[in-house]
Amino acid sequence: MEETISLQELFIIMRKRFMQIAIFAIIGALTAGIISFFLLTPVYQASTQILVNKQVHEQQTIESQDIQTNLQLINTYNVIIKSPAILSKVIEILDLNLNSAQLTDKISVASQNDSQVVNVTVQDDNPAIAVEIANTTAEVFQQEIPILMNVDNVNILSPAVLSDNPTPVKPNKLLNIAVGTVVGLMIGLGLAFLMEYFDTTIKSEEDVEEILGLPIIGLVSPIPEELSTTFDLTRKGKGDPHVKTEKEKVQHYV
Repeated sequence: MEETISLQELFIIMRKRFMQIAIFAIIGALTAGIISFFLLTPVYQASTQILVNKQVHEQQTIESQDIQTNLQLINTYNVIIKSPAILSKVIEILDLNLNSAQLTDKISVASQNDSQVVNVTVQDDNPAIAVEIANTTAEVFQQEIPILMNVDNVNILSPAVLSDNPTPVKPNKLLNIAVGTVVGLMIGLGLAFLMEYFDTTIKSEEDVEEILGLPIIGLVSPIPEELSTTFDLTRKGKGDPHVKTEKEKVQHYV
């Protein structure tokens, strides 16, 4: 027979084992904080924007079809920027201890709201290196794209700049602590429910009614320690022939 548990019983279990659940939540938060602050390497980000467009001559007018064609070529430009033809020269110029595949993992390329502006974003554990890679990639692309494709109008709109106090984008410490707290809370709740489920000891009259299926018809209250001591002394005085009361001692001597 399947056992069901009501919402009220859930709250009772949570209140009963509140300290245990809270301890696991605190442990989860502390663990995530220690990992985020001391074990994970900070990652910095730098971005640059490139405008890619075909050169428009004085007698040539811009048509909507040309703009649409340029937009469709953005995906091609994105692939070219991350190709070995570009990145191998970036590695050579900056003398990076990386290959093209490793450098590709550090670079992400995306168009700006389906426009002809391409964002080149670089992530690295060194903020200065991230800025250099972003700017060098844009410059090499600007030099090589006229050779690779019939594009002779590439402008760097905003080069990457190294700030005085760069802020890492990874790890997100507050988010990690929040996730660690939630994970610890879930573990604490799970263990609390498991311990309650496997705990078969009888602690209250409600447990007796639930396990035996019988109503409670009476309770034996605990006897205070003073009354219990008096009762023991009285019983000992009546039952033990060697123990005499003060009245019996007086009658014996008289």
